[in-house]
Amino acid sequence: MSASGYELDQAQLAAVARLEELQGRRRGVYLHGPVGRGKSFLADALFEVLPGPKKRVHFHAFFQELHRRISARLHARGAVAKAVKELVGRAKVLAFDELHVHDVGDAMLLTRLLEELQGRQVMIIATSNHPPDGLLPNPLYHDHFLPGIALIKQLMDVVELGGATDYRRLHGAPRSRFETGEIVRAKTPPGRPVVLEVNGRAITALSVATREVWFDFGDLCEKPTSTQDYLELVQRYDDWVITDVPKLENRDREARQRFANVVDVLVDADVRLTLVSEHPLADVLGGEVRDLDRTASRLELINTTG
Repeated sequence: MSASGYELDQAQLAAVARLEELQGRRRGVYLHGPVGRGKSFLADALFEVLPGPKKRVHFHAFFQELHRRISARLHARGAVAKAVKELVGRAKVLAFDELHVHDVGDAMLLTRLLEELQGRQVMIIATSNHPPDGLLPNPLYHDHFLPGIALIKQLMDVVELGGATDYRRLHGAPRSRFETGEIVRAKTPPGRPVVLEVNGRAITALSVATREVWFDFGDLCEKPTSTQDYLELVQRYDDWVITDVPKLENRDREARQRFANVVDVLVDADVRLTLVSEHPLADVLGGEVRDLDRTASRLELINTTG
């Protein structure tokens, strides 16, 4: 069996069977599984055949805009509802790609978003590398997201896509700008450091030249930067270099998570990334941090040194 010219493996065929069943019931879908198994491909196929007004969005970008619109009317009554109405419009199907939650603030806002979408009777299609119970894994905050997890299960049928093959690791010609990046041992910034104003925060860049920006790992990931900052920065620069990337096992959980979030944002925005490190990728990604498998899979796309 094939779809859109691609041969589906057994795990994908099993997921397709579930999706066909849910399509007939007009039921939301939460499609999860390891990286590179084809979740986005199958979710896109389902999205395309569903009728009616619909919208597909990157989870990071959607949340950035949601934050912005809520902040613009911070003390107004019904700020969240109005922001969601503006963003969703007439859509009766909303597709989120790469849904994941690490920040307790975003978790609480996601719960409110789900409540609003439920009230508007919007069908939700979401892909994620984690089952609902694996979202916001930090035990200090996980309980705060239990209402959101319950809503996910209420509004969507949970479908797992497993399989042994990570298709992102099957190298071929670059299919995206991100894949033209590289991992090198040495590279010198061409300019001087400059302080960038980002969402009211000062972030030091080692060098800026037109659409290219250089950051030291410490400035970008070991200081209190956020996903919203990275989303703002990819609007300005589409060629990133991150220097002095250490072994992540020697850094704290927050720094490792920020690095994972940076990679997520750059992949979603299809930004070219060069990592400068004296360590091979396998050593950089040592240690345990949530979503490290996804980060490793994505960085393999630019790991030409092996």
